[in-house]
Amino acid sequence: QVQLVESGGGSVQAGGSLRLSCAASGYTYSNNCMAWFRQSPGKGREGVAAILTGGGTTYYADSVKGRFTISQDNAKNTLYLQMNSLKPEDTAMYYCAATEGSSDCEADFAYWGQGTQVTVSS
Repeated sequence: QVQLVESGGGSVQAGGSLRLSCAASGYTYSNNCMAWFRQSPGKGREGVAAILTGGGTTYYADSVKGRFTISQDNAKNTLYLQMNSLKPEDTAMYYCAATEGSSDCEADFAYWGQGTQVTVSS
């Protein structure tokens, strides 16, 4: 049974940094896609960053390029999102997600975590 558990959210002032972690259990890292999404009240879910677990290729939303970095530690079965230069508009619930049997980051994500809240004050 695959389980994704996020941690690392919190409240910071604009310009600050946070690092989110997503601990994966029961998940096969090879040739899949893992990603971070976010959703704030009244807004739809937005893909923030993704990584191909087989080769490490990364993708970013324009809104976070240059500020956020997605990475993985296969030995620890953990996905990370380093968030720097945070802005109030980054405030949202952040979710970790993973595909099953697909390296297509546009495909449906089979597994989701419960989310971790990030709040950025001005």
